[in-house]
Amino acid sequence: MEAKVEVEGLGLTRKDFQSNQVVRWCPGCGDYAILAQMQKVLPELEIPRENFVFVGGIGCAARFPYYMNTYGFHTIHGRAPSFATGMKVTQPDLSVWVISGDGDALSIGGNHLIHTMRRNVGVKILLFNNRIYGLTKGQYSPTSLIGSKTKSTPVGSIDAPLHPLTLALGAECTFIARTVDRDQKHMGSILKAAAEHEGTAFVEILQNCIVFNDGAWSQYTEKGVKEENVVYLEDGQPLLYGPKEDRKGIAFDGYNCTTVSADSGQVIVHDQKEETGAYAYMLSRMETEGGPVPLGILRQINRPVFEQGVESQVKDAQSKKDPDLDSLLRTGDIWEHQ
Repeated sequence: MEAKVEVEGLGLTRKDFQSNQVVRWCPGCGDYAILAQMQKVLPELEIPRENFVFVGGIGCAARFPYYMNTYGFHTIHGRAPSFATGMKVTQPDLSVWVISGDGDALSIGGNHLIHTMRRNVGVKILLFNNRIYGLTKGQYSPTSLIGSKTKSTPVGSIDAPLHPLTLALGAECTFIARTVDRDQKHMGSILKAAAEHEGTAFVEILQNCIVFNDGAWSQYTEKGVKEENVVYLEDGQPLLYGPKEDRKGIAFDGYNCTTVSADSGQVIVHDQKEETGAYAYMLSRMETEGGPVPLGILRQINRPVFEQGVESQVKDAQSKKDPDLDSLLRTGDIWEHQ
């Protein structure tokens, strides 16, 4: 039986964020773990429950707002970031969360996702990445690997997959992180860090679809193999991975990642505040070069927040003396009838 731990101040608990709706995902779906961790983390933020809003698009992940005892919107395919932008701009004090899948966010929603990150709107975007379309029954998605055999690619996909973290870097996102559904402690720390970041926070969650793509991330979740395939990122700490008896490190040889011994003196120290994004870019594609997958915060920098800029412009316009309406109508590009 789980102990009920109250948070000093508001006194909110995990139970306060559980809605009265029956949670309906497939038994064993990774979404359950993400939901549980979210409901555990939110009381720690000391934010009134009525100040949270969850926005979903279309897909399995989009059921999320129904299961949170907060405000929520179930919107349309791929447009959740746009709805969230409107909410954050008009009500900057809200904590706005976008819940989306790899199909919802990266296909029809790609444009909306990119520009939300580019603007640095202060919303938190969680991308549930299971490399498949789940709700529509197993078609390949923008993150499916080449050769993936699905209902829409029965002889294997020939499309190169998108890399969500690399895409976020290209869009100049100010907070970029990755976690996995099976690591509850790690996921909780990432969700909390994302919540506390000013500006757009983009978190890719490697999530298992037990029905249509079971085991898609097993090399990063199963004991005995994940130690060789995962490097946890901690700011100011060396990039080390592997079992204790055979620790390895990550070094950069030009633009390539290489594996070296942990005591070689070449191991890179993680710097999540690096401004150019070049270092984070190499991290975001490290597993494609045969290296381990990085889990943690790749990048966290400070830049002006979109809604604050909008608010400043509005206040500036309101502070100016209202012009005479007739003069306003006769100013600028006008013409007179001859």
